[in-house]
Amino acid sequence: MKSLTSLQLFLFLSTTVFNLFSSTAAIGVNYGMVADNLPSPAKVANFIKTKTIFDSIKIFDTNPNVLRAFANTDITMTVTIPNGEIPNLANEGAASAWVNANIQPFHPQTKIKYISVGNEVVLLDNPAHINGLVPAMKALTEALRKAGPQFQDIKVTSAHALNMFQGLTVPSLARFRIDLTETFFKPVLQFHQQNKSPFMINPYPYFELNVMSNNIDFAVFRKTPGVFDPASKKTYSNALDSLLDKTYSAMSALGFADVDIVIGETGWPSLGDPGNKAADMDNAASYNGHLIRKIVSGVGTPLMPNWKFETYIFALFNENQKPGPLTEKNWGLFQPDFSPVYTSAPPADTAKKFCVPKPEATDAQLQNNLDYACGQGIDCRPIQAGGVCVEPGTVRSRAAFAMNSYFKSKLGVDSACDFSGTGQVTTVDPSKHKIILDVDASAQELQENLDWTCGQGIDCSPIQPEGACEYPVKVSCADFSMNSYYREAGELKSACDFNGTGVLIEADPSKSGVGLGIHHTNGTGRV
Repeated sequence: MKSLTSLQLFLFLSTTVFNLFSSTAAIGVNYGMVADNLPSPAKVANFIKTKTIFDSIKIFDTNPNVLRAFANTDITMTVTIPNGEIPNLANEGAASAWVNANIQPFHPQTKIKYISVGNEVVLLDNPAHINGLVPAMKALTEALRKAGPQFQDIKVTSAHALNMFQGLTVPSLARFRIDLTETFFKPVLQFHQQNKSPFMINPYPYFELNVMSNNIDFAVFRKTPGVFDPASKKTYSNALDSLLDKTYSAMSALGFADVDIVIGETGWPSLGDPGNKAADMDNAASYNGHLIRKIVSGVGTPLMPNWKFETYIFALFNENQKPGPLTEKNWGLFQPDFSPVYTSAPPADTAKKFCVPKPEATDAQLQNNLDYACGQGIDCRPIQAGGVCVEPGTVRSRAAFAMNSYFKSKLGVDSACDFSGTGQVTTVDPSKHKIILDVDASAQELQENLDWTCGQGIDCSPIQPEGACEYPVKVSCADFSMNSYYREAGELKSACDFNGTGVLIEADPSKSGVGLGIHHTNGTGRV
């Protein structure tokens, strides 16, 4: 079996873990279909819903088969109007006819979120498309309004390539092209501001390599000294942040800093023509894997801290019929048979981080953490009555479960374990560490441990007569109380000593049907 990259792990992790995305940062994918070997739209819809983290897709037309396939999937969709149709849609009658034919039959069963009017019109430089864009967006917005209240949640936008800046400069000083500032970009941004719709951009560090001295490591999020912006005094650790802040600076200079930015396309090719050293699987896995981690973390950029960018990765599949260089056929995350494109090994540390409460965190603080995490869509049923992780039933134990579940749903980003200073990241898996008793512990020592821990405020009712976890032997009762105390004390090693009668192991003794000391005799060392 081939090993998985960090990207693959992200894509295939349980949908339960990723149910938080809808309220934090949307991760979508561009579903292109310029190929003769792709699975049916129905199979694609099922794959995206059941096997990936994507909660939204973007298509480059209004293919009715695709629109029907995504009905009742709860996956939101961006549809695209071809550039050639822009001039005609400035007419309100034509715009209404388009909405009636392409939106009304499908929405809201298929959750259409955005209509992208054209794609990269400035890059393609057709004056009729550039001049007609804002009138078409206005006409389509009015057509949606007239179509009825069920269509008012659909926003109209257009995706822009980043050839829109005047010259080469640092991010904080970037400005839109002088020839298009007043006649194009300002009206576009005014439209978005008035209609509360996003400004959609397609930032591709891959296509910016020639202006960044071919610094591939900087482009794909690898560790570098970074690039310093002397005007803002900010240091950029990656190219994407630089491109996003250039866009923000140009928008801010015109007075539109309040308009949302959506990343309509970004990605990295996994294969290129001979001599292309940038397009390979390692670089593609690095870029897309770090991209997902960055977006989900909500860390933002130097000029837009804590900004959550809705992002659509390019692309879902490799497309074997796309014209141009070999790279154009190899932007996909998946092959047509749904197998992942990348097969390199994951970073060793991504799956070995856990979020636990700090020892000094109070019950009140941990209860707040518990309430917050469970209120963000985390599945907290395992720590509720009758759940498999309900014991020990302390606030600390339940908060630890919820905090770590929330942390994992954010892909292990350290900032997701802060919890107002009451959480800490560890590489020790708390679920695997249990206290057992030294086989040499006497009955008197067991009773002393049992009496002392239950006297420290630990809830020992489950091991009392008729309790839910009443045990027939004292060793099991002592194990329960000692583990409860250990959890309550923040899982510090020192909290497992019990005058030399406690041992820390990487196993769950509650799943063993034999005496707990057996685990020690199988090779566990004394703490």
